[in-house]
Amino acid sequence: MQDFLNYFETIPSSHRSLILVGGLTFFWLLESANPLFKFNYKKWQHAFPNIFFTLTTIIINFVLAFLLLKSADWVVLNNFGILNWLPDIPLWLYVVLGVLFMDFFGAYLPHFVEHKIKPLWMVHLVHHTDHYVDTTTANRHHPIESVIRFVFTLFGVFVIGAPMGIVMLYQSLSLVATQFTHANIKLPISIDRILSYVLVSPDMHKVHHHYVLPYTDSNYGNIFSVWDRLLGTYMYLDREKLVFGVDVFPNEVENGQINNLLKQPFQKYKKPTIINP
Repeated sequence: MQDFLNYFETIPSSHRSLILVGGLTFFWLLESANPLFKFNYKKWQHAFPNIFFTLTTIIINFVLAFLLLKSADWVVLNNFGILNWLPDIPLWLYVVLGVLFMDFFGAYLPHFVEHKIKPLWMVHLVHHTDHYVDTTTANRHHPIESVIRFVFTLFGVFVIGAPMGIVMLYQSLSLVATQFTHANIKLPISIDRILSYVLVSPDMHKVHHHYVLPYTDSNYGNIFSVWDRLLGTYMYLDREKLVFGVDVFPNEVENGQINNLLKQPFQKYKKPTIINP
């Protein structure tokens, strides 16, 4: 286990790139072979803006990576944070708790906050205005959101006391998890439901992409479903009833253009529709 953690502490950039490209390719092929919805769209044309925002996220994280490294080194050196305050625990539990808490501070919490604070919601809308949710949607985040998520992750490092190995392991798992949950794949309903008791499943996350409230404000988790279930934000909706997008930005053509997506946080916003679940 220590060797495993050491690997992620110094994981080469080429290996991280392989996880990104390999995961994207795998789920792209899988959703093409076994789609949940047969979208009437040009897959490559749809993917272009999403891949553009994936690249902007990579650039932002690369530029700010030194802050993560310095922070992770500091908490270990100064014995700071939850993990460092726990009594001696098995290494496997140390790793599991580290990833679990990083998932809360790096994914669930910022996601929840983005839905509750209007200016942040306007930024996050770039992700929600995709009417054809597939694996490329996973990293469709406005550059401002990439910075916001980074700040929360940095905050999580201090609270948790996470070493760099935990941080890199979490980010690698998070990347694959979000590609998986956004992928337009059709798992057997029973398997998807069982999976959702521990991990965020594709059907569970796609409820979050349903176009109207209250479903849009549910299922914020990224890797683990426990946070939604514990904090009362879990919702279920039959997959046949799913409609992707956001009711306040219904035009997929305009919302698929990069220049419009970059300006989207600054557009006028009308009150969303709320339906009874």
